[in-house]
Amino acid sequence: MNTPKVVIVGAGIGGLTAATALRTKGIDVEIYEAEAQQRSTGTAVGLASNATKVLRALGIDLASGDRGRALECFELRTAGGKLIRSLPVPAIIAELGDPVVSIHRNDLMRTLQASAGDPSVRYGAKVINLEIGDAGVRVTCADGRMTHADLLIGADGIRSIVRTKLAGELPPTEYGYVCWLATTPFSHPRMVRGYCGHYWGRGQRFGLIDIGGGKAYWWGTKNMPAAQAHEWRGGKWEIVAAFDGWAPEVTAVIGRTPAHEIVSVPAQDRPFLDRWGRGPISLMGDAAHPMLTSIGQGASSAIEDGYVLAQALASVPDPVVALRRYEDVRRGRTRKLVRTSRRLSRLEQVENPVLRAVQNLGVRCVPTRILKRRIIRPMQFDLGVSSR
Repeated sequence: MNTPKVVIVGAGIGGLTAATALRTKGIDVEIYEAEAQQRSTGTAVGLASNATKVLRALGIDLASGDRGRALECFELRTAGGKLIRSLPVPAIIAELGDPVVSIHRNDLMRTLQASAGDPSVRYGAKVINLEIGDAGVRVTCADGRMTHADLLIGADGIRSIVRTKLAGELPPTEYGYVCWLATTPFSHPRMVRGYCGHYWGRGQRFGLIDIGGGKAYWWGTKNMPAAQAHEWRGGKWEIVAAFDGWAPEVTAVIGRTPAHEIVSVPAQDRPFLDRWGRGPISLMGDAAHPMLTSIGQGASSAIEDGYVLAQALASVPDPVVALRRYEDVRRGRTRKLVRTSRRLSRLEQVENPVLRAVQNLGVRCVPTRILKRRIIRPMQFDLGVSSR
């Protein structure tokens, strides 16, 4: 069998991980990216143990060097900063065998691009049409560029044009809250090395995470009508007001962050697709299974996708059959991750003070072995699953 020509639409975390994994199998790719250049962002990303395990298998060891920070301390606190519970991080990491790492998104993207061998990325190439033929798929871009591929992978995010061409144009599902995200230089006595703190309020949450290099990654959520969350145009003053009276480290890190560095995104996902592909086309990452952030598996599951995709293409002689194998392997796990994220999101964004108090009490009292099992389960990933 000749090596197929693979085109990936989208030069994000999933697309670059797929390029890296395919390169290890001797399969080169072309990447078509709608942005005019590699997108720079002021946010960070948390990679769970399943993702760092995959990256290590691809030759990227985030536990060494100065790329990001491994999780060492995870605390759940009230809005005012009172400790609800510390999670048994050392025991969890020891059982999983690979770290949880928080890393600036720009650093991760540079690392992935270098590991992929600086693949051919066509920037400013917004795909507008796909035509499936007997010999593959023809791709047309908004600027008139055209190419042919034996296989095409849609890694172009929650608003994927490839998904739209396959499954039709349907609006995302809105959950009625906004999420603000930023990174900034920051130190505080509570933010020890490897710190991650989640603060729970009424209809609001806040996360404060050490990403190394003297920087913190923070995110905050607030319930509001879906249309307002989707089109949020408030200023920093509104975020400051939303978290007024919260723990000192929360208000301090918001105050320290320049307004232009804060990104806002609505809480969204999409109905889960029973079919991710047709013929020589398939989907991965947020194009296939966008999920809410509650279990921190969005980027990590996209990294898994890239690995499984490469394994399938290397082990199944017919490339189109290989795509269906990849999809069959991935659907069950990602469906569970999407459902779990939705369920946990509803609990985390509760506004009723009685329900919030009951939830905090439940977290304090749940036996450690049960808590560990719930935390570990989404992060368990078998590197050999795609060959079965």
